[in-house]
Amino acid sequence: MPKKSVADLVCAGRRIFIRADFNVPFDANRQITDDRRIQQCLPTIRHVINHRGRAILTSHLGRPTGDKKTDREFSLQPVADRLRDLLERPVAFCAECVGPKADAAVAAMKDGDVLLLENLRFHPEETMIDLAKKNPDKKLTAEQDARRDTFARGLARHAEMYVNNAFGTCHRKHVSMYDVPALLPSGNRVLGFLVERELQYLGEALRSPKRPFVAVLGGAKVSDKIGVIRSLLDVADRILIGGAMTYTFWAARGQGVGTSLCERDKLDLARELIAQAGDKLVLPGDSVAAAELRAGVATRTVEGPLPDNLMGLDIGPQSVERFTSIIATARTILWNGPVGAFETPPFDAGTTAVARAIAAASGQGAISIVGGGDSAAAVEQAGLAERFTHISTGGGASLEFLEKRKFATIDILDDA
Repeated sequence: MPKKSVADLVCAGRRIFIRADFNVPFDANRQITDDRRIQQCLPTIRHVINHRGRAILTSHLGRPTGDKKTDREFSLQPVADRLRDLLERPVAFCAECVGPKADAAVAAMKDGDVLLLENLRFHPEETMIDLAKKNPDKKLTAEQDARRDTFARGLARHAEMYVNNAFGTCHRKHVSMYDVPALLPSGNRVLGFLVERELQYLGEALRSPKRPFVAVLGGAKVSDKIGVIRSLLDVADRILIGGAMTYTFWAARGQGVGTSLCERDKLDLARELIAQAGDKLVLPGDSVAAAELRAGVATRTVEGPLPDNLMGLDIGPQSVERFTSIIATARTILWNGPVGAFETPPFDAGTTAVARAIAAASGQGAISIVGGGDSAAAVEQAGLAERFTHISTGGGASLEFLEKRKFATIDILDDA
């Protein structure tokens, strides 16, 4: 079901809890090196404060351990400073997200104010649901459940309305993503503009794509992409496979893969996917190979099976030509995962060629969607980000959406 948007809220005079994704990278001097996730949240924040709402911002940052000395590097204070510059207005910061200090900071807000609360993950209760996966009965203990509920109620006390604007965390039923909106009355739980846009592009690609619809899937493991491949087989016209998972498919066909990464325990599954996909599945026919993954290492282009002493680290020139010619015909293109070890030149050539081909197709009117993660990094590295229709802010979230086509954290929000 379509969901209500922040544009549907009457914001004036209301406390609006915005779950954002400010999980941004820092350098050694605690300077933000890439503020795209902050910038992408600005339209939602501006909408709330321009309509005289009180914007209460929350986010996680990194994976704090609970050690107060080392966890200082995960404080959101620098994000508040950057927000202040970008919004060109005061942004208050509270060094707690629940408890008396946070309650007081929220109570002091006036219409149009912006307040950023401290890192949600300083409280283990935020991610405690993840522990259930490790328990024998896949449930939390009564004590863990009680702690989680107390934390949820502490956060929900700040809010009259809830906005989910953190797509990168939508696949996780963390307290701020699921329990907080569950505690609020219906009619006040909506999507932010960023998540709305993500769901629009990914959802449209799965529901009614312009054809031909070409998916490019890379990465290391077939096991990471099983569900996505199966889901896309129903809607895609071609699925181009690259990256290290190529060699699991090659081995499944009885082809030599040398020392390449290969999931030997997934060969039966790869054979099943090959049989199910037929001509839809396009595998590389050649590789750029080397004895090891290292910048400046001697390389060799190999057609077909790899010798025992080499590993495949990128798609070869024939595969580049085939992939780019298929991409050129597409009207919808979905890309998730680099087709080679792009972080280490010269094994970035295939991924860069794919990025340029998709950008060129976009220039001819194709819809191009990048599923976040390493693919997004590759597009940025190639300087092509502005030429893509949509670059997702969540690699893991986009993968799960492509596989399951829904999130519990979205389902709980109000239907339009």
